[in-house]
Amino acid sequence: MVNLYPMTQNAALDILKTGANVFLTGEPGAGKTFVINQYIAWLEAAGLSVAVTASTGIAATHIGGMTIHSWSGIGIRDTLTQYDLDKISTNEKVTRRAKKANVLVIDEVSMLDGKILDMVNLVLKTVRQREEPFGGIQVVFVGDFFQLPPVTRRGDSMLYSFQSRAWSDAQLLTCYLSEQHRQEDSLFLGLLKSIRLNQVEEDHYTLLSEQTSISYENIEPTKLYTHNADVDTFNNQKLRELAGHAKTFRMHGKGGRVLVESLMRNCLSPETLELKEEAMVMFTKNNFEKGYVNGTLGRVIDFDRTDGWPIVKTSDGRTIKAESTSWEVAEDGKVRATIEQVPLRLAWGITVHKSQGMSLDAAEIDLSKAFVYGQGYVALSRVRALAGLKLSGMNPNALSVDPRVVAQDVRFKDDSQSAEDVFNEMSDEELLKLHTNFVKAGGGKLPKPEEVKAVEAGERVKKESTHEITKRMLLEKMSVDEIAKSRKMAASTIWSHVEDLINQEQLLRAEIAHLTPTDWEQTWPHMQKAIEEVGDEKLKPIFEYLKEKYDYDQVRLGRIYWRLTTK
Repeated sequence: MVNLYPMTQNAALDILKTGANVFLTGEPGAGKTFVINQYIAWLEAAGLSVAVTASTGIAATHIGGMTIHSWSGIGIRDTLTQYDLDKISTNEKVTRRAKKANVLVIDEVSMLDGKILDMVNLVLKTVRQREEPFGGIQVVFVGDFFQLPPVTRRGDSMLYSFQSRAWSDAQLLTCYLSEQHRQEDSLFLGLLKSIRLNQVEEDHYTLLSEQTSISYENIEPTKLYTHNADVDTFNNQKLRELAGHAKTFRMHGKGGRVLVESLMRNCLSPETLELKEEAMVMFTKNNFEKGYVNGTLGRVIDFDRTDGWPIVKTSDGRTIKAESTSWEVAEDGKVRATIEQVPLRLAWGITVHKSQGMSLDAAEIDLSKAFVYGQGYVALSRVRALAGLKLSGMNPNALSVDPRVVAQDVRFKDDSQSAEDVFNEMSDEELLKLHTNFVKAGGGKLPKPEEVKAVEAGERVKKESTHEITKRMLLEKMSVDEIAKSRKMAASTIWSHVEDLINQEQLLRAEIAHLTPTDWEQTWPHMQKAIEEVGDEKLKPIFEYLKEKYDYDQVRLGRIYWRLTTK
């Protein structure tokens, strides 16, 4: 079969909506993440439950989910005994989420060992008490097997997930996306395609040998390390070489302890971020509205005089104020844990492993020590164009890819073409019937297009948490009543946001000074005395001690000031 694989994003969405088990793949920048987010929005608008997971902790933070190991209850196990299976089956959280899910998404499936996928399959069959693959729920695997392979324990053999029994049993339809939304350099694209085909020739090595400097002014390329060198030491040394005092930004978390710790551990922004003017930084999250993506490079040129947030000048000359943002773990549309930090990290150096999923403006890569299949390809494909690539070393095997992956990729393309041919022959009515049947079988209702957009506008994992939005409005000197009216919320809800932000040290006393009434100097001593007498745990005793002279909003403000004063 000719490998045309002309699968578009819309065609892939149509296939996903039938409820078929799907492997969504394509080259870096083909739009896999965009498609899966569109599908998740459609599922939630339809009233279906979707479990969003990933093979690694870092990948999980990118999509606002949890690792498949945690979600399925297998944890760090690499085998499953009957005792293990019985124990997982009696875990209330695992059984509840497994029975509730209509769809299971596993992102970055290329990094998931096939033995683990078989274990997930067995757990779901057992918990759901159904013999169909994965207990009868739709599974959607997302990834590209030319990326980094699974990490195994020393001495263990590695099994790609496509080699597992579970993969075979799932009878997946392949959707191989062909559009390119990251690299725009045709010469560079040709090189990357040749690596994927295992057809690298002398001309390609010559092309790479010419990449001795980057073509952008006023930006230093990020060094990508193939080995797990002490990148933090390198970055901190570069920071110490800069003049001036460092400004510190600390991460704050809220929610379940284990999930918060996992988010903190896998977030690309550090728990404690130290910056100086002229520090080279990289954005660690996508925010298209503010003009940055995961991997956008720049330098800190100043700190905002009002709120202290770093101001970054990007490689293309834009100036962005890097305000605190959030990373969340969501399940069934509810946020279970969240962390907040400035979406930056020092960017003089980063490991190839942590760069996966990024789109870098400029990178310096030393492939002289590349030792894992796909490592060279992953490093090169992080960059958008040859103009942003500086190559400082190369070994003969640096561009090698696993022959098993090359052969399987041909089959994936053929499978995708076959799926495309079948669905192209369907009428719109037939396709709509398949979508409707899938949604009804899951107890949902086929959503109208405008209902899906409503879900997307709020987003499954919001770009700004509800607390962030309140904080931003407070910093704009809006009153609580104004914020409540603007956000269509009760004033008491906004006051609770203020308290949470204070408790998390996300707001300073000066930043809420405009909330105090004109007679606060006379009111505060009474509040202070009341709290000293009855404590600050609950509002009602304070309210009653003051003989109901002040309303609950004023009492809450008093408690806020008390806590600020006693910190």
